[in-house]
Amino acid sequence: MNFLDLGLSEQTVKAINECGIEKPTTVQIDVIPAILQGKDIFTIAPGGCGKTVSYVLPLIDIISRKEKQNILIMTSDSQKSVMISDKLASLNRFHEESEEDGDGENDGDVIIGSPDLLLDLVKEGQIDLSKINILVVDDINLIKKNKQIKNMEKLLEMMPADKQNIVYTNRRSKETQSILDKILKAPEEIKVDKNKEQEASLSAAGEPTGKNTVQAASSKMPVLDPEALALCEKYNSFAGKAPRFLLNKVTLAECE
Repeated sequence: MNFLDLGLSEQTVKAINECGIEKPTTVQIDVIPAILQGKDIFTIAPGGCGKTVSYVLPLIDIISRKEKQNILIMTSDSQKSVMISDKLASLNRFHEESEEDGDGENDGDVIIGSPDLLLDLVKEGQIDLSKINILVVDDINLIKKNKQIKNMEKLLEMMPADKQNIVYTNRRSKETQSILDKILKAPEEIKVDKNKEQEASLSAAGEPTGKNTVQAASSKMPVLDPEALALCEKYNSFAGKAPRFLLNKVTLAECE
C-alpha cells in the first residue's frame, strides 16, 4: 500500500516523498480514504503513530480540489497548533495557486487553535464559525485534560450541523462520550493498536514528540502574516510563532 493508492494527488505524494515518508502507517491507511470520502470519523490512536499526517494530507487535497472550504482544527494547546501549521505548509508545497483563483474569491480559511483562544477570537469578531465545512478535533481527551471541554461545547454551538467531523483521541473516555454524541453523525470508528505506537518513528518525517515538538515543528517558519503575528503577540501564545495558516487565506504557497 502506498499514498497514491489511498487517493492522494500526485502533488501531495511528491511532497511526502521529499519529506522522507516512505509508506503510510496503519492509521493513515485507514483514515485518509475516509476523510477524502467526506465521512465522519472517530479515531482512537496513541501518540507517535502518524495521526497528524493522517488528516493533514487529505485536507491539503480537499483544499486544492474544492472551492471555499473552511476548516477548523481544534487543538489541545498552542504547541500542537504550531506543529500542525508546519505540517500543513511543508506538505502543501507543490500545490500552486491557479491564476483564476488569484483574486481570493475561491479561497477558504484554515483556522488552528485551542478552544480558549478560538472563543476569544469569536467574541472579538475575528472569526466566523457559522460557515465551517470541516471540523478536526485533535485530541478530545487532551482537550478535556486541559479543562477546555466547556469552551469546546460553546464553539460547537456556533458551527453548522452538516459539516464533516473528524475526531481523534488517545484513549476512549466516558467523560467525553456525551460531547462526542453531539459532534459525530454515524461515524466510522478507527482504532489503532497500542503496539503501533512507534510505527511513525520508522518514517523520517514521523510526528515529533516530547520536548522537541515545537523546535521540530517551527524550525523553518517563514515571515508571518501581520494579522496572525498581531494575534500571537496579543494572546502571548504559540511560543512567539503564530501558525502561518491562522486566519490566513489559503494561498498554497511553496514551503521555504
